[in-house]
Amino acid sequence: MKNNKKVFILTEIALGIMVIILAFIMIREKNGRDLKRISVIVQHSDDSQWSAFKYGLKMAAQDEGVEVFIVNTEKILTVDEEIDLIKDEIENGADAVIIQPVPGIDAEKSLKKIKNKVPVILVECAASEDGESSGIPTVKPDNYAMGQALAEELLIDYNGSLKGKTLGIVTENPDSEAAVSRRRGVEDALKDTGADILWFVSGSLRETEENTLDKQTKVDIVIALDNNSLTVAGEYSVHNDLHGALVYGIGNSTEAIYYLDTGITQCLIVPDEFNVGYQSLKAAVESLGHPFYRIESETISYFVIHREELFSPQNQEIIFTMSQ
Repeated sequence: MKNNKKVFILTEIALGIMVIILAFIMIREKNGRDLKRISVIVQHSDDSQWSAFKYGLKMAAQDEGVEVFIVNTEKILTVDEEIDLIKDEIENGADAVIIQPVPGIDAEKSLKKIKNKVPVILVECAASEDGESSGIPTVKPDNYAMGQALAEELLIDYNGSLKGKTLGIVTENPDSEAAVSRRRGVEDALKDTGADILWFVSGSLRETEENTLDKQTKVDIVIALDNNSLTVAGEYSVHNDLHGALVYGIGNSTEAIYYLDTGITQCLIVPDEFNVGYQSLKAAVESLGHPFYRIESETISYFVIHREELFSPQNQEIIFTMSQ
């Protein structure tokens, strides 16, 4: 009787140990299957200009086996608002963050501190105006080259001389490294061409009356340095509020393609936003896997599209990514 009781107790102990071991294995396997979470913060995240970028993020997340979460932002963020959002995402379990930085020295300093906690990848532009000093890996189009290419296309259309032609330049955020580089690319390419740049307008262009394009001095050509500026210029042109000015611009949305297709825009420079999204997420994953390895910044290509070649196979692929 005593032996039976001893066997029963030993059996119960063995079963208890097996349950504990099994629970440990299950917990370990569950943790091993947990997806790494990468949060993405960009300005106006629901805007159509981010469609190709988001598609690139989605494809990379599938390939890398991670979860990507795009934070909803309905307005232009201030430095403090963006930093608060980043901190919230980290507190909510983000293992890495992909950020379109708000320009400014305060943002740069804060991002340097954050990258000591989790990997930080910047997209579209660097945090610093010179594009170099922050030391945070950045995945962005060649902004200077896009501005230069836009001006060169304009020169081709005018047989290399813009003597007597007047221009206006439009950008949404004049302080960002992207806008500064694009403007410099345009101005460098237009040196000694006879072009006369009469004005430079920045901001929302819809909200402030003094900034609206129809209030500016009449020019022959309007150059838009970003997607939102291009679509606003397109709207003005549709309503004959650009006083007959032709529009050249940089854009990456279906609206930008529409204005090219309808002849409102004469030439469109399209940054490869799909690859910005794809490569930035890959860089974030690589940072997670190699915490002490320096991730290099990457420059992404762009496309020059004219109306007559809009429906070429290559351009159709580009348009496809914008419609996802």
